[in-house]
Parts: sequence; structure tokens; C-alpha cells
Amino acid sequence: MEPFVRHTGIVALLDRANVDTDQIIPKQFLKRIERTGFGKFLFYDWRFLEDGSPNPDFELNRPEFEGATILLTRRNFGCGSSREHAPWALLDYGFRVIIAPSFADIFFNNCFKNGMLPIVLSEEVVEGLFQQARKHLPYRLTVDLERCVIEDEYGLRILFEVDPFRRECLLKGLDDIGLTLLHEDKILAYEKAHGIV
Repeated sequence: MEPFVRHTGIVALLDRANVDTDQIIPKQFLKRIERTGFGKFLFYDWRFLEDGSPNPDFELNRPEFEGATILLTRRNFGCGSSREHAPWALLDYGFRVIIAPSFADIFFNNCFKNGMLPIVLSEEVVEGLFQQARKHLPYRLTVDLERCVIEDEYGLRILFEVDPFRRECLLKGLDDIGLTLLHEDKILAYEKAHGIV
């Protein structure tokens, strides 16, 4: 997993609450077994018209959001089924940070396990970010996980909180396998002592 220390990127605005995982990655695309390649199907029913052409009315298709790596959205993002494909699709599309007032628990946990940083901020602060972004499109933020601060080039500075264990895992790029491999010497010693290897 790629470490997350400090990230600067364009912010895409998804001004919708209760975006569920079926909207993030529709069920017909869950047949793939790889973790990659899901980005092209992200928000598929919103991004594309019936003929497969881009929907000009969908937020992420706007030119000022091209190449966005930070998603700003509303409460209860990632609700619905617990499919891990949802963070896979967001990450494969290019997002590294998602900012919202609240997230569904399983989706929130899956983001950390896949190297994305979900940040919870109050409704008021999120609304302020939406207003700031609309004034300065294309809008960029810098998210510093070491200092737990979000900044822009106009003097904005917002502190955020992250669980210390999850923060450390992201900073070091450790997923569940990486955490296990930190104890590889003890695992090998146990296996040798018990005649497993």
C-alpha cells in the first residue's frame, strides 16, 4: 500500500448526501476479481448517459474537476452494502482523500485498509469548504496527515482528527498484510519451533 503523508490535489464537489455503495460502483461491475480497473465504472449510472457518452450534468464530468484527487461530499457517504469495491473504484479513479460530515462505518474502515484517507468534519465546516471551492474553481487543498491539517492557498487552515493507529498505518503504508509482515521473524520462529517449515 502506498504511504500517505501529505497530499495536494484538485477538489471535486459531490453535493449529495447518502451516496450509497451501489451508486459508487453499481452491482453489475462486481464480477471482476482484481482490485484494479474499477475507476472507469465509478458513479457509472450518474457519469454516463444510456448511450455510454458522458453525462454533462454530472458534477465529476465538469472540466474544473478533471484530475481531482480529493472528493468533498455530504453526510453518510458510502452507506448501503459493504462492498469493498467502492473504495477500490474511488482509489482507482484517482481519489486519495474524501471529506464528509459522516461516513458509513464499513466504508470508512475499508478506505483506511486501501490507502485512502476519509476525513470527518462538521456540517458547518464542510459547507464552508463547498463555498470556498465554488469561489476558486479549480480548487486545491493540501492534506497533511503528519500534522492533521488541511490547508489551501488562500489562508484556510482546518485541523482534523484521525485514530492514531489508522494514522500510523497510512503514514507507513501498512495494510493488514503489511502489519502481519512486521512480525515475520516471530512467525518464522514459531513455525520452526513447531516443525511447520
